[in-house]
Amino acid sequence: MSKELIPPFRADVVGSYLRPDYLHQARRQFASGEIDQTALTQVEDRAIRELVAQQKAAGLKVITDGEFRRSWWHLDFMWGLGGVEKSALEQGYHFSGTHTRAESCRLTGRICGDHHPFVEHFRFLATLAEPGLVPRLTIPAPAQFLRELQRPANLAHTQAIYPDQQALLDDIAAAYRTVIRDVYAAGCRNLQLDDCTWGMLTDPKVTANTTGCGCGSSHGDVPHSEQIRPLLETLLSVNNAALADAPADLVLTTHICRGNYRSTWAASGGYGPVADVVFARSQVDAFYLEFDTERAGDFSPLAHLAKGKKVVLGLVSSKVPELESADAIIERIHEASRVVPLDQLYLSTQCGFASTEEGNALSEAQQWAKIALVTEVAKRVWGE
Repeated sequence: MSKELIPPFRADVVGSYLRPDYLHQARRQFASGEIDQTALTQVEDRAIRELVAQQKAAGLKVITDGEFRRSWWHLDFMWGLGGVEKSALEQGYHFSGTHTRAESCRLTGRICGDHHPFVEHFRFLATLAEPGLVPRLTIPAPAQFLRELQRPANLAHTQAIYPDQQALLDDIAAAYRTVIRDVYAAGCRNLQLDDCTWGMLTDPKVTANTTGCGCGSSHGDVPHSEQIRPLLETLLSVNNAALADAPADLVLTTHICRGNYRSTWAASGGYGPVADVVFARSQVDAFYLEFDTERAGDFSPLAHLAKGKKVVLGLVSSKVPELESADAIIERIHEASRVVPLDQLYLSTQCGFASTEEGNALSEAQQWAKIALVTEVAKRVWGE
């Protein structure tokens, strides 16, 4: 990639987009057996072609497939790994005021990354790129996969295959290295690792029953950041091990938020408890960070950012239809620049518009208005 085409971009996006109605209909028909996989793929191809054309028209330098071939931002990738099967649970993820569909993944054997279907998904996207555009692949981070396998409903299956946690971590990292090798060979030069684990760990209420004895107690005067320290180290280690030996010209980024399902959220808390680990030691080039509401806290934890790393400020909400004020966004960018130099800052939407196929509570027109706002503000702030 030429220097001007190295992500992130001053005007950027997280990755997922609202699905068109005809794609929703095709997925329902496929689920009911009315059409086969070939017919569904043809509809997906059409929708992705149209989406890429819209991204180009919006002036973006990056294109994604909108995650249009997925039901979930993360589970579909996990189901594509060897040794993993789709599973049903009694209850889905808990979000503010709601629960998601009750689906997960379960181990059936040792994990491997050979022949992952996302490689072919990327190949198709790459055919739609043209000079001046970067095709981006988004996948869940290794830490996200680990936490999915360690959910209470999945833990027994995981431990039956991997009684030793280090063996589990090693195989997750190795599987990801295989996928990274294969997508790189397919032409991918920008891989984004979506990782809600850090966002969840900012919230003591969310983590109280998952990081210690399970009693939900704060355990006296022990700071939250210290209670979660062993888990932070584990998550960091599996992420970094997966990225070891990645090609030097593969731009690796990560997106961190606190949940995104039908415009709702799952956690609340500033980045402080995780900042000295994730911002200082993650082996990625840039961080796409949720900052659109007070739930994400202030910019001060960005002081832990390692030298040379970049921050993409997610200041434009993908959850609500109301359009933000450009002046207010600019003011917040300059506020962040008091912690991180302006030339290391970029702007994007706070999350995807459809982390699951249901999508968020706004229209496609409102979605594109948000993206237009991102590009307008980027031009005003950086002249790009």
